[in-house]
Amino acid sequence: MALTRIEWTDVTWNPTTGCNKVTSGCKFCYAEVMAKRLQGMGLKKYENGFKLTLHEDALRDPYKWKKPRLVFVNSMSDLFHEDISLDFIKKIFYVMNDNPHHLFQILTKRADVLVKYNKELEWGHNIWMGVTVENLKVAHRIDLLRQTNARVKFLSCEPLLSALPNLNLRNIDWVIVGGESGRKPRKMEPDWVLDIKEQCENSKVKFFFKQWGGRSKKKNGRKLNGRTYDEMPLPSDAIALF
Repeated sequence: MALTRIEWTDVTWNPTTGCNKVTSGCKFCYAEVMAKRLQGMGLKKYENGFKLTLHEDALRDPYKWKKPRLVFVNSMSDLFHEDISLDFIKKIFYVMNDNPHHLFQILTKRADVLVKYNKELEWGHNIWMGVTVENLKVAHRIDLLRQTNARVKFLSCEPLLSALPNLNLRNIDWVIVGGESGRKPRKMEPDWVLDIKEQCENSKVKFFFKQWGGRSKKKNGRKLNGRTYDEMPLPSDAIALF
């Protein structure tokens, strides 16, 4: 477990680390950069760098947290990577279902694998499932997400690399939008963000604006039209806990 500066969660939990690039949204992967940095610092968990690695010992971590938390699962990997076995994914789902006082947020770019395994997994009320939608080329991931049994379904449009007009937001609960950061970030246009916000409002979907990004994401901030947007789809039975 690690405290995190990611605005829409409390902590990260990485029972697997490492991944490989699949679409343009992966080009400047922050997790890859971070993994190499941690490897260079001598952290045993990252001795393999960004090579996919399973961490059985991390499966016990959520049991140690007494206070309810929002938990981003596999911030340093992709839970539905094609080389992670269904058996190991089931172990992770068992832990999530066995800790109902936490809310677990999973995000994948491999929506095809997600759908393949969907019926094999137990989708507790505290397991949220999301897909990354960085441009229209991967908008089909939304349709695949809709086929899952997750109680809360969300989109992460980060890094947002193009306009996303006329999204089908049926049965989608939450949309996160953010610009790319790093040394050579690709530009995000304000009109792209505003259009997604309007689509969310029209479809009664929660909207969260994470950042403008850029080479100095702290300086550029996360205000849109002079305010922050921090909406989240907390179910009524969890509001008292968070």
